[in-house]
Amino acid sequence: MDTIVIGGGQSGLAAARTLLDAGLTPVLLEAADQTTGSWPRYYDSLTLFSPARYSSLPGMPFPGDPDRYPHRDEVAAYLARYADHLDAEIRTGTRVTAVQAGEDGFAVRTADGTTFTAPSVIAASGSFTNPYMPVLQGQADFTGEILHAAGYSAPAPYAGKRIIVVGAGNSAVQIAYELADVASVTLATRKPIRFVDQRPLGKDLHFWFTVTGFDRFPARLVSSPPGAPVLDEGIYRRALRQGRMDRRPMFTRFDGDEVVWADGSREPVDVVLLATGYRPHLDYLDGLGALDETGYPRHTQGLSLTHPGLGFLGLEWQRTPSSNTLRGVGRDARYLTRKLKNHLGVRHSRAGV
Repeated sequence: MDTIVIGGGQSGLAAARTLLDAGLTPVLLEAADQTTGSWPRYYDSLTLFSPARYSSLPGMPFPGDPDRYPHRDEVAAYLARYADHLDAEIRTGTRVTAVQAGEDGFAVRTADGTTFTAPSVIAASGSFTNPYMPVLQGQADFTGEILHAAGYSAPAPYAGKRIIVVGAGNSAVQIAYELADVASVTLATRKPIRFVDQRPLGKDLHFWFTVTGFDRFPARLVSSPPGAPVLDEGIYRRALRQGRMDRRPMFTRFDGDEVVWADGSREPVDVVLLATGYRPHLDYLDGLGALDETGYPRHTQGLSLTHPGLGFLGLEWQRTPSSNTLRGVGRDARYLTRKLKNHLGVRHSRAGV
């Protein structure tokens, strides 16, 4: 094999396809029993923020009405079909525990004791299993429930409760909006929520991203935004105006069963739901020296700065604003494949192959 791809979600599948198209031989290792990434584990009502026509991986259009916003389960089914059409070795139920580097490339060890070797590796394991959980003052003594959005499925279990959703992104607002059907909900944010019209001039925002070239704009030439904007056709802003839910500055601390707000007021709370994002899940690279002290890859545009032949895929703002999305990961996969193929060519020429 030429390349070991770690992770069988959208990023790993895109990598496998572009490697095959380049004449390389990948093997894809996926810890779960299916190649659907984290999609089946997201909250039940999740829909894509981009229409189907802009939500495809290389070589297979997303089926159905191109202008609809596909549901979570449709995305999972699409990824499963995508994997079925790949002429690549895919091993599910194969959790990677460590990657080691040597003169001949990389040794990838799995939980069942198997070792795979190859001259190049792509880490495409995503971030859903590594939710970011900020530690808040007084949290250890809070008597209510604290959970991350990764552990939230549906509103029914929270009926009648007082809930604070922490976060100002799409997921935070979507979850708060649906919880407001059954509970009293506040969005707690450090800065005001930045709403963006989902359909300016009657066209979905992703149409304008495409025609203006924004989706391909190099991330190195623009600063990543201080929090993602919330795409809205008006329902979320209207809900806030009408008091269906409210937004307040972030509370300062917990105190028993209460939270203390920035103005000094306090109130009992049943649930605090943290929609605070995720971090890359790359613990299998610990000890390799490829990560910084926070666990983030040392890379430029997905290429490791420490280990030639090691690549990353699916990172936020890896190369462009759309790098970690269905619509953008394919472009990054083609770029990474070209670079790794060049690396493999250099290795072969030095070896006299």
